[in-house]
Amino acid sequence: MASQLGSGAEVVTVDVHAARELIRSGHRYLDVRTEEEFKKGHVENSLNIPYMFNTHQGRVKNPKFLEQVSSACDKEEKLIVGCQSGVRSLDATTDLHAAEFKHASNMGGGYLAWVENGFAVNKPQDEL
Repeated sequence: MASQLGSGAEVVTVDVHAARELIRSGHRYLDVRTEEEFKKGHVENSLNIPYMFNTHQGRVKNPKFLEQVSSACDKEEKLIVGCQSGVRSLDATTDLHAAEFKHASNMGGGYLAWVENGFAVNKPQDEL
């Protein structure tokens, strides 16, 4: 499934199996969940830059998202973008493409699908 962008470019969505292979081959995993979600468990060696923040008014978009990604990643870097279920990451990937991150792909199903498939994650030590 792909989403059209105004520029004619398409956001590519890959399933968790393809995402795992791409990460193994050198793609970087960008986790766009909140810090609270990330701390509960995340894909190994992932970079966490929240796309949304939880506030008293509900979730609001991180106004510095693109700036933060730009300072941590090169625009030519191959990125796999994931969230909890695949919705925020699709929006984040769309924004990244608009900002000329040409090699960003959305991970369909998100962290929930990753865990459901039994793939390796980092979890807090205090939960043992």
